[in-house]
Amino acid sequence: MTDHVLLSSVFRRQLSRRDTLALLGKSAVCLVTAGLWPRVAGAAGPDPLCVVRPTQTEGPYFVDEQLNRSDIRSDPSGGAIKTGTPLSLTVAASRLGGGACHPLEGAHVDIWHCDATGLYSDVKDPRFNTTGQQFLRGYQLTDAKGEARFLTIYPGWYEGRTVHIHVKVRANPKDRRGYEFTSQMYFDDALTDRVYAAAPYAARGPRTARNHDDFIFRRGGNRLMLDPTQTADGYAATFAVGLQMP
Repeated sequence: MTDHVLLSSVFRRQLSRRDTLALLGKSAVCLVTAGLWPRVAGAAGPDPLCVVRPTQTEGPYFVDEQLNRSDIRSDPSGGAIKTGTPLSLTVAASRLGGGACHPLEGAHVDIWHCDATGLYSDVKDPRFNTTGQQFLRGYQLTDAKGEARFLTIYPGWYEGRTVHIHVKVRANPKDRRGYEFTSQMYFDDALTDRVYAAAPYAARGPRTARNHDDFIFRRGGNRLMLDPTQTADGYAATFAVGLQMP
């Protein structure tokens, strides 16, 4: 599988040359040799780097529902809306090419995650059976800016996993040779503690796993963190992902 590159417009710290080379690996060697770092097409000011980010497991709960919607909180079969702290999530997809990161228009972006009680929809599991329900699932096509926007809730937790949202970005999904990036998005534990202190999360009691306890998170999750900002009724976050496509 080709390397996948995550484009981040905001960095918590300035990466050193050595850090960047370690993250970019062979791709960085080529860029340094050419004396070129990727630029964001049309961007003004300092150029963010296109940093290699890890893919992560799809997990057992992906269902290709082909459910085209921005607000994924409801179950279409009955209209019930899942309760929880609102989260506005934007996935910003870019394509790395020609020494620049270009917005990727028309990409098929799926997100899915569990509800405040730790349940996924439309799956049969030893813990639950939600077959036929479709809450907290959906896809959007990216616009001319490469953005797909969703309205959901802050995810709950379940045994053995830290808090996360699954994401899958597909270019040309109907083509058998289409490009695919699958990973997971994570939250700072301190933020989750604050969210979980309120209903409906507080009713479940303390969660059993934090980020450092999760074996999947430990495989690169620190480079897949969301950085939500507080809104009037919840949070908003952007996950920028650049794809090094064939």
